[in-house]
Amino acid sequence: MDIYHVWCDLKPEVSDTAFAEKLDAYLGHLRTEGLIEGWRLTRRKLGLGAPGLGEFHLMIEVKNLAQLEDAFQRVAGRREPVEGFHFGVNSLVRNAVFALYRDFPDPVRHRGEERF
Repeated sequence: MDIYHVWCDLKPEVSDTAFAEKLDAYLGHLRTEGLIEGWRLTRRKLGLGAPGLGEFHLMIEVKNLAQLEDAFQRVAGRREPVEGFHFGVNSLVRNAVFALYRDFPDPVRHRGEERF
């Protein structure tokens, strides 16, 4: 499993619940289309967090890089309905930081053996 991470803050005057609803519509659509496996949104608590990372942390799970590329291609196509969902989320955030991680250890076949 690969996990695409996004940390961000909300623009001034943006409601946290409005952001969560827009994100649910956007990522729910991608999941229904088979472009992601799942997602999770968390929020910094008690002011604790790494410097430079936003208040909100989004984790998007994909099976592999091919599925992530398919999702990126669909969104980059800027066609409805995904364009409206994507804009609906991006217009609410600022200071976005992105990262890509994978499950570890993950099984890798080498000469017929499974290794971790």
